[in-house]
Amino acid sequence: MSYVLVIDDNRSTAEALVQMLKFMDFNARSVLSPSAAMVVLTENVPKVVCLDINMPGVDGFEVLAYLRREPRLANVPVFIITSDDQPETEIRALQGGASAVIIKPVMPDILEDAFRKAGLF
Repeated sequence: MSYVLVIDDNRSTAEALVQMLKFMDFNARSVLSPSAAMVVLTENVPKVVCLDINMPGVDGFEVLAYLRREPRLANVPVFIITSDDQPETEIRALQGGASAVIIKPVMPDILEDAFRKAGLF
């Protein structure tokens, strides 16, 4: 089954994103850590990953690098969802293979636009 995976250590942010995605008619699930994401990613390849950058331990850049190295996951669009609005963060994410960078708080129309630009509608 096709789904969107949300990886964010903040439970309320993850739940809000899942609700927005469900409103957009996507099957969505969230995990609260990169290690939990690795378990989920071994089970099933998502249609899209929404990924936070600033997480304790393994950060989102490391997860992004893993996704781009792993042949099964290398072509999955990754939307970085972050409160870090520094231009260098966006540049690093896009150079690392992210499809889009969305600054928190996430507005539904911005999220929908990112999905549309990635050809997911």
